[in-house]
Amino acid sequence: MEHLTTETFKEKIFNYEKNKDWKFEGDLPAIIDFYADWCGPCKMVAPVLEDLAKEYNGKLNIYKVNTEEQQELAAAFQIRSIPSILFIPKDGQPQMATGALPKESFKKAIADILKIN
Repeated sequence: MEHLTTETFKEKIFNYEKNKDWKFEGDLPAIIDFYADWCGPCKMVAPVLEDLAKEYNGKLNIYKVNTEEQQELAAAFQIRSIPSILFIPKDGQPQMATGALPKESFKKAIADILKIN
């Protein structure tokens, strides 16, 4: 799992300074976990995402954004509560979920939103 900075986010996900409308820059569908080190529910989500990263290796990318360090990104996506999870399909609009989702909810979102079985 890769930690994104504002710069790497613009390269790999979406350059929100260049494009007004959503334009995904990635090759694979992606999940982005907006988190903070002090957040209890975020710590519960981390091992679930690590499992999913192994399970779906080569089918999707999972990224993390530390909202304390990347405040510009958190503001750009209007992150009000954490964890906030952004599901990004290869084509189509991304969808945001908040809270510590159980693994089954992630798997359902991966199938329904990202279209990966």
